[in-house]
Amino acid sequence: MTDASNRAPNCGRRAPETIALIGKYHSPEIAESLRLLAAYLRERNVTVLIEEETARNVGAPLVSSPLERSDFASIGAQADAAIVIGGDGTMLNAARQLARYRVPLVGVNQGRLGFMTDIARADMLGRMEDLLEGRFVPESRMLLDAEVLRGGKCLVSNLALNDVVVDKGAIGRMIEFELFVDGEFIYNLRADGLIVATPTGSTAYSLSANGPILHPRVAGIALVPLCPHALSNRPILIGDRNEVEIRIVHATDSRAHFDGQVNVDLRQGDAVRIRRSEYSICFLHPPGYSYFGMLRHKLHWSEQPKGH
Repeated sequence: MTDASNRAPNCGRRAPETIALIGKYHSPEIAESLRLLAAYLRERNVTVLIEEETARNVGAPLVSSPLERSDFASIGAQADAAIVIGGDGTMLNAARQLARYRVPLVGVNQGRLGFMTDIARADMLGRMEDLLEGRFVPESRMLLDAEVLRGGKCLVSNLALNDVVVDKGAIGRMIEFELFVDGEFIYNLRADGLIVATPTGSTAYSLSANGPILHPRVAGIALVPLCPHALSNRPILIGDRNEVEIRIVHATDSRAHFDGQVNVDLRQGDAVRIRRSEYSICFLHPPGYSYFGMLRHKLHWSEQPKGH
């Protein structure tokens, strides 16, 4: 299996010759976008791969001659870039699957808010010339590596681009946990849970819990309590090289969530250990992309000053 240890990343420094298409939802609009993209790229002599689950969801062939169906490992071994069509959830899944292969990701937004999918469907084909000419701007995003420990042994591990969340589960009672950073005890807290968020995830669940917005270039991890019983427990920003450990002291139905897509049931005495991953994700943004411009648009901030 090809991984990050033996493949040099493209990350937008050259024009892609092989592009993978990924789009998870059963949606006529996404199927149509995939057809348009596949035809456009084929006409420009780009080798086009389609992720195998995406192909199953679409059903009918996208173009007259079938595209090569590929799993994520094959995409990692062959693709110079992957175009992800959908919303942030589709992008999160693709990022976790492809992180080890260092495949740059381009997002076409057909979801609702789309903090990570910054190309509008109406502009999709117009932006492809810039992509094929190598004019997209690369941006590296950190991931978290998390593991659930039971009896001192690793029960499960996963990556997260947005966040790792430990919460009370479905029962509705608060949980009690101990928080450690680099082995140092920080506090004991009764709350609905704790969000451990990357800068990318700072505009997701963390934002709704009054966590800070972190620019992608901030080398930090946000610790954001969920409805803490003690009002003095506020969000904390720590370094990206700190290791976080959450130990469950008392809980009825607590769970750990990775990007809100993978869940693990926790028991009393379990620990969730979180650190920065050795992998990172490269997003490719179209020329003219601005992080703060994206925030103004998505969060409906005030207009730019007159004359700008």
